[in-house]
Amino acid sequence: MWPVVFVIADLAGYTALTEAHGGDGAAITVARYRELAERALADGARIVEQVGDELLIVAADAQAAIMTAVAIRGAVDTEPRFPGVRIGIADGPVVERDGRYFGPALNLTARLAARARPDEILCTATVAAACRDMAGVTFEDLGALRFKNVPLPVLVFAVISKVTPHAGTALDPVCRMHVDPTTAPASLPFGDTTHYFCSPACARSFATSPESYLVS
Repeated sequence: MWPVVFVIADLAGYTALTEAHGGDGAAITVARYRELAERALADGARIVEQVGDELLIVAADAQAAIMTAVAIRGAVDTEPRFPGVRIGIADGPVVERDGRYFGPALNLTARLAARARPDEILCTATVAAACRDMAGVTFEDLGALRFKNVPLPVLVFAVISKVTPHAGTALDPVCRMHVDPTTAPASLPFGDTTHYFCSPACARSFATSPESYLVS
């Protein structure tokens, strides 16, 4: 066994995207996401597995992992009409067999990614400690959190970078894509809020049953 740092990054709202735009639309989005992620890889980081919209990245050290995660979030943020990304980072000893990795660190990384909100990067205390002096990055202490199949609470930190993810955009409630309100193809008022949509099709779906898309 030897220590590595895992990064798991997946698209927030991928199921909603697939239901709204179909398999072809989802496939195009995932292919573009893979391209963005590959360009964002720091030295010492590589994609070792992809399942649907979920990417598993192995990094040589914590700084390479953080640099990669921040770069992926930034790339997704600047992509027009694109979902947000959720990222988890954890380190620990692993076993590698035939290109596949096994160990508690991988399970914890998946739990962190699942817990993250759209455009949020969560990491463990050891990763945060190793990256305290990185320029342009700070860490917010979220305290000790419990995760399924993880026996003890885990100290979790949110990774804060200079750029605010998706600043000035709105979230399409149907497909969960981020859209610019000034250029959105459609908008509809509901209650006290105006909702913006990536396409007239999403606006029509929302109009037929708005309550079903606003369930938290």
